[in-house]
Amino acid sequence: MSDEFRTAAFGDRPDMTPRTPRTPRDQWLTAVVLGGQGRYAAASAFLTTLLKHPDPVLASLAASTLGSHRRQVGGHAVARRLDAAALARLTDGSGDGDRDGVDLLGARSDALLGLAADALGVGRLSTARRFIAVADGLGDVGWRGQVRLRWVRAEVELASGQPEVARPNAEAALRRARAAGAARHVAKSEMVLSAALAAGGGVTERVQAADLAAGVVDRAIELGLLPLVWPCSLLLVDLDPGRADEHRRRAAGALHCVLRRSDPIARRLAASSPWIPNTLVVPGELGQAGIRANSFTELPPDRVKVGAEASDRGGGTSLGCRKESP
Repeated sequence: MSDEFRTAAFGDRPDMTPRTPRTPRDQWLTAVVLGGQGRYAAASAFLTTLLKHPDPVLASLAASTLGSHRRQVGGHAVARRLDAAALARLTDGSGDGDRDGVDLLGARSDALLGLAADALGVGRLSTARRFIAVADGLGDVGWRGQVRLRWVRAEVELASGQPEVARPNAEAALRRARAAGAARHVAKSEMVLSAALAAGGGVTERVQAADLAAGVVDRAIELGLLPLVWPCSLLLVDLDPGRADEHRRRAAGALHCVLRRSDPIARRLAASSPWIPNTLVVPGELGQAGIRANSFTELPPDRVKVGAEASDRGGGTSLGCRKESP
């Protein structure tokens, strides 16, 4: 795999649009990049083809990645089927020591942690814990698997009402992501840590949480990581109530962009999901991605990304939110 694709997927340039991928593995990495940017329709075009690839590791990684994208719009049941298929594709054996976990062991970790996140999404915390335990027992799955393990573990503990247990897991994820130089994973880890600090309830912790969340929003906007912008903005609605309306508008604008660039399946999942706040979505209009905020044009100037790629400019909107559906 070329360094360009790795840098975009797991390095310090998640905003980069890679050149046309020529190998199946670079196609998967491209789908990872596109998903991180909320460009789910473009990502699914690669992933649905790779689901049938004869290489079981690649097919498994594609299924887990597509499952992650479905889960991010609230489609936990659909994601569960994809994660189960990802696990079923794999044979016995160990990884080859790929530094980013793009190997058999990494694929198994992705599938198991995906299943844990799916269970968490439907309130099956004991099931989520069992999948986490199996994933934790795989051994050295590399930095990416370690970060994702701690994300899911922190989220389960938050759902269990134990922020004091969630916090060290989020902190460990952040340390590992920073050591790897993975910008997208750092931002996601900071978001999870912000949620853990906020749930702790102390004044100092809430101030720290607000600072972290605001930093994530700024960086995610700069890098075009819209799937992080809208949930982190909703965190700020609670943490920064004096600017709650601004944070809601930003969340709605980011979700608007994501759904504009999603495939019909993702839109249907979002429309029916309890995880997508109905205050951000106009009922019955998700087929046209009808979001209450029109676009990121409502953002203050210091938060609008400039210099987007020509292919990402969309009739005056920013952050690559095109007016047409994909």
